[in-house]
Amino acid sequence: MENDIARRLDKIRGRITARAQSCGRNPDEIKLVAVSKTKPAQDIRQAAAAGAKIFGENYIQEARQKIETLYDLDVKWHFIGHLQTNKARYAVRLFDLIHSVDSLKLAKSLNKEAAKLGKRQAVLVQVNISGEETKSGVAPDDTLELLREMAGLENISVRGLMTMPPFFDDPVKARPYFRQLRRLARQADRAGIAGISMAELSMGMTGDFEVAIEEGATLVRIGTAIFGSRG
Repeated sequence: MENDIARRLDKIRGRITARAQSCGRNPDEIKLVAVSKTKPAQDIRQAAAAGAKIFGENYIQEARQKIETLYDLDVKWHFIGHLQTNKARYAVRLFDLIHSVDSLKLAKSLNKEAAKLGKRQAVLVQVNISGEETKSGVAPDDTLELLREMAGLENISVRGLMTMPPFFDDPVKARPYFRQLRRLARQADRAGIAGISMAELSMGMTGDFEVAIEEGATLVRIGTAIFGSRG
């Protein structure tokens, strides 16, 4: 298993580099988030030994146990799942970056909890580009207003946007969703909202990350292709 994880991780890094170069991007601009939800601590340790630097988790309680167990690893932890307001205090304590802020209510809760710790919590705003009811995220038309409202939160640092397109067998079909997120980020940049950065675009998973890279992704969230299927 250890060799399998290292081999898969190396293969994914190679694909990221190749696709970035093919579209004229610097591969160093693209960070790999190894999605470790439901995977045991020993798998994460093996991935870290093979060079993984960022791990993505979806569930607070599960992540808390793993992070405590793996306290000695020099890695960053990202929260990529739906975050309930009542879990904000745990999220702020555990995670370097939260990808899934989708409301002012949640942002205010994170801001309050970060202030208690003397921390400026880095976040991304999740946008529901597809409009699917099963997905979280602010509507595209409401994104700039949410960013303006979040700009006044002193203990929140907005670093960019995140989205999840619908699942397609053909990854090229996800391209319009990635492209729209990039356009939204450009609109936010042009709006000149003080204190808001659009440096990061979190988009692309195992099935479509190469298309996401072509459309400007800086964070790709990959689980199955590194750790294998979740059964």
